[in-house]
Amino acid sequence: MTITGVITAILIGAVVGVLARLILPGKQPIGILLTVVVGIVAALVGTWLARTMGIATNTSGVDWLELLVQLVVAVAGVALTAALLGRRRRAGLLRR
Repeated sequence: MTITGVITAILIGAVVGVLARLILPGKQPIGILLTVVVGIVAALVGTWLARTMGIATNTSGVDWLELLVQLVVAVAGVALTAALLGRRRRAGLLRR
């Protein structure tokens, strides 16, 4: 992966993470920075998953199917992160 690919993955990952948070219903007990990190990881995993599924990821235009896979992975990642951190924070509040 080139430096341009890494920078693009970071930018797209940030957008995908924020979109995933907007798609999820309810309030997520995670910060925006963690949401962006989850989005970046989801963009990288989503690209790998799209390639594995045989979806073209290196075209001259916008790869809509790849973006859809990235968004689905980001929604799952944000939901999982919010559930894990939310449970941890609630458990900490109950102990006090």
